[in-house]
Amino acid sequence: MAYGGWRWFWRRFRRAGGAALVSAVVVVAALGGCGAPGSSGDGGAAGGDEQVLNDNIGSEPPTLDPALMTDLTSFQIVNSVMEGLTRIGPDGVEPGMAETWDISDDQLTYTFHLRDAVWQNGDPVTANDFVYAWLRVLNPETAAPYAYQLYYIKNAEAYNSGELTDPAQVGVKALDEKTLQVTLEAPTPYFLSLTAFPTLMPVHQATVESNPNWAGEATTYVGNGPFKIAEWVHDSHIDLVKSDTYWDKDTVRLEKMHIVMVNEGSTAETMFANGDLDSNGNLNPQDVPQLLASGEAKTSPMISVTSIYFNTKKEPFDDPRVRKAFTLALDRKAIVEQILKGGQKPALAFVPFGIPNPVSGKDFREEAGDYFTDADVETARRLLAEAGYPNGQGFPKVTYLYNDNDTNRALAEAYQQMWKQNLGVQVELQSMEWKVFLETQRQGNYDLSRGNWVGDYLDPMTFLDLWVTGGGNNRIGWSNPEYDRLIAEAKATSDQEIRFRNMHEAERILMDEMAIGPIFFGVNVYQEKPYVKGVFRTALGTTDYKWAYIEGKGQ
Repeated sequence: MAYGGWRWFWRRFRRAGGAALVSAVVVVAALGGCGAPGSSGDGGAAGGDEQVLNDNIGSEPPTLDPALMTDLTSFQIVNSVMEGLTRIGPDGVEPGMAETWDISDDQLTYTFHLRDAVWQNGDPVTANDFVYAWLRVLNPETAAPYAYQLYYIKNAEAYNSGELTDPAQVGVKALDEKTLQVTLEAPTPYFLSLTAFPTLMPVHQATVESNPNWAGEATTYVGNGPFKIAEWVHDSHIDLVKSDTYWDKDTVRLEKMHIVMVNEGSTAETMFANGDLDSNGNLNPQDVPQLLASGEAKTSPMISVTSIYFNTKKEPFDDPRVRKAFTLALDRKAIVEQILKGGQKPALAFVPFGIPNPVSGKDFREEAGDYFTDADVETARRLLAEAGYPNGQGFPKVTYLYNDNDTNRALAEAYQQMWKQNLGVQVELQSMEWKVFLETQRQGNYDLSRGNWVGDYLDPMTFLDLWVTGGGNNRIGWSNPEYDRLIAEAKATSDQEIRFRNMHEAERILMDEMAIGPIFFGVNVYQEKPYVKGVFRTALGTTDYKWAYIEGKGQ
């Protein structure tokens, strides 16, 4: 996923004054994960420890094609085997395939100078690889869900929508093999961080064109990142090994990562306790308090929100009163304190805490406040009655869809009980494997479903542009012309005051219509052995192992 341009925020915050600076420190601390290079242990010898890391990602990644992926599980693998123009590191935006770049005075033209890097098959990484990859994402035939992440580029949206058919009119060009020129529609302060986002990573043209399923097997995957895929046993594990062709291979210390796909939290915890796993991000929520208290689990900030997605195209959730009733009937305080127990916060709005407004110096969430009251059962019952279902009478049969794991199952059962108790409505539950769940949700084949979104970069826009009409990740079918106008205007201006004013107003519309029902703001809960060093965990949900190493495992 993409990350925020916090260097830009630093500059703006310094101009804004001391109070803003304090907020910025909090944000930067949140983004810089534990044990990052430069912290304790960095630069030390790895000793005689075998440089093998055993990790758990919980489920099979739905796809490793940068043009098609939308989920954190897939991003996690691709971040290790691919690299974009930039890479997000402990110090912010770092050079990746681009060694340097120039930005025009009007901030509309970026000229990237590529380093002498090669693909894992030995072919050089060229500027045309980026042109090909980005136009492939924008090609309507690709149907890339994240195509809108390139709409900052001149004529990109017109080409993706079919309004423009000549790809040469899109503002990305290879001036020569090592020089890439990008022209934007409007100044975009976080564009450099976006160039690290998986959707904007290059792909090897000959590989993609010779095999439509190139990204589905270890033997056909060609990457350019710190690691390469040595083995992929579907629904079991992926083995990554250090790439000997990566331009910065001397920085990479791990020789191998054995990444299993264990969905049951209790099973993964047992594997961690037995030493079969060195790190684990899939825990049983019932065990979290004890594991945190004993130091066997840790938390790190994460800018994310978990919500109820309503299918606004279908009855009865095409009625805002029903959506509000289902949202207000849930007790978030009980959910975070009695089920999750990991430090999550009740969400009474959609954009999470931790994103500063560079104009006011305040946190976006704190600035806007809450949009509704938690567990407002009386109002929920009134709204449901006004919609024609007093005490739930006559309410149609509906089903809540979720991807199965311990946490999601516990949450689903809690929602079901609260809706029954507070609204008199019986909701059926249905669980699916992650990949199937995503596709079912994308096709709109649901009534209610679990929704979780982690920021791609450090700006409220990464949450708010999800819901524009026809957006690639708008899986709720919601549409509001005024909302679309506000988001489009915010994206077209470099005036931060207008941008943030529009984004606040857009969130107000989203919450007024309750197109989604926010439940809680997330936190990253994980297990990691003390001998695992140099892992970079970000508040944007990803974990980067480029700088990771094992030290002291045998002690």
